[in-house]
Amino acid sequence: MTDWAWDYNPSAEYVTGGLSAGVVAEVERIATELAALGRDSMKVGRPIDREGGLREFDILGGRGFISFLSVPRHECVYVCNVTWYG
Repeated sequence: MTDWAWDYNPSAEYVTGGLSAGVVAEVERIATELAALGRDSMKVGRPIDREGGLREFDILGGRGFISFLSVPRHECVYVCNVTWYG
């Protein structure tokens, strides 16, 4: 377990506006799991050939994905965008 946290960037309203409560709950669950990984969250999702930078992770069986940044200096995972096809 790490001391990392997660947050929305720029804000929860901007990132999750218009999404259903179930999708938001899944995004927040995944963000919590990414924060628990700490530094290893820089290797999760796409692109698979490098670590760091803006990353993407599928949600709810591929019906959408989240874009996130893992920032070791802040010990934080920032959820930057949610794309939902449902």
